[in-house]
Amino acid sequence: MADITDIKTILYTEKTLSLGEKGVVVIQTSPRVTKNGLKEVLKEYFGVTPLRINSLRVDGKVKRFKGRVGVRNDFKKFYVKLPEGVSLENTEA
Repeated sequence: MADITDIKTILYTEKTLSLGEKGVVVIQTSPRVTKNGLKEVLKEYFGVTPLRINSLRVDGKVKRFKGRVGVRNDFKKFYVKLPEGVSLENTEA
C-alpha cells in the first residue's frame, strides 16, 4: 500500500507545464508505487479522483566522480490526468 511519503515531488519542467495546460500532472514517486496505490493516495490526501494514470519506470544513471562509480536512485513517473478545473495546487494536503 502506497502512502503520501512515497510521492517524492511534482515535476515542474517546460514539458510538464505544457502538459499541465491539458490537465495532466507529472508526479515522481518511489519505484514500488503502483497505479492503484497512487490513485488511493490522491483520493485520500487530495480528494481528487484521476481520470487516467500512465506510468513510466526510470532506472538510475551510472555516474562517475573522481574515479568512483555511483548510481542515482531509480524512480517512477506518473502522468495523471485530472478532471477539468481540478489541480493539486488548489487542494489542502
